[in-house]
Amino acid sequence: GRGGPRLSPKALDGEQRDMTARRIAMKTYRGSCHCGGVQFEIRTELTRVSECNCSICRRKGYLHHMVSPDRFRLIQGDADLATYQFGTKRALHHFCRHCGVAAFYRPRANPANYMVNARCLENVDLDSLERVAFDGLSWELRPDAPYTGIWKSS
Repeated sequence: GRGGPRLSPKALDGEQRDMTARRIAMKTYRGSCHCGGVQFEIRTELTRVSECNCSICRRKGYLHHMVSPDRFRLIQGDADLATYQFGTKRALHHFCRHCGVAAFYRPRANPANYMVNARCLENVDLDSLERVAFDGLSWELRPDAPYTGIWKSS
């Protein structure tokens, strides 16, 4: 035959079903800081978040959810964002310069992506999300340590 391996109609149906289910599960969520100066939206399957115990996340109460840049859109507030860095200075901890809320940042584990604070998303039942603990405190102490959390890049 021509080309690569052929899928049986049955396998293709299953693959199409999986893709359709995935599209249905993907939703668009809007988020913002407290004053509304910074607004964004993400497109994702929001079923789980991670809770980190590192020095900054513990203090912020962050519930992390990572999205790739193609699934993140800043609607407004670029000029309202300030950035804090510490340690390796690899992560970009953005926050609203007016109200102080940190709605998203660029994580040390994968700076190309966005880590969104699920607490800043509209109409999300936080109690319905699976929470996965991450020992960021131990990770934070070793700048060369590989990331072992649930948001590993593929």
